[in-house]
Amino acid sequence: MVYLRNPVVAVWAALMLATCASTWWLSKDVFAPTVSAVAIILIAALKIRFVIGYFMELRTAPLPWRLVTDAWLLSVTGVILGIYLF
Repeated sequence: MVYLRNPVVAVWAALMLATCASTWWLSKDVFAPTVSAVAIILIAALKIRFVIGYFMELRTAPLPWRLVTDAWLLSVTGVILGIYLF
């Protein structure tokens, strides 16, 4: 398990696990459709955060850039959830 010591590989594995969870588990009739849709949107936002941080190397960027991207992701996710729920 030497590969999992590399943070990028661990993040990639987490992204794959999140994809499987949102594709297989949440798309079934286990939960109400609204709960599943909100969970899928939140998982997608988390995946975007990981991609921006680890694969676009923004985790080592100056704090203002990280705050801008986090604010952007939070606002876009909030707008999408707001439109969906109302």
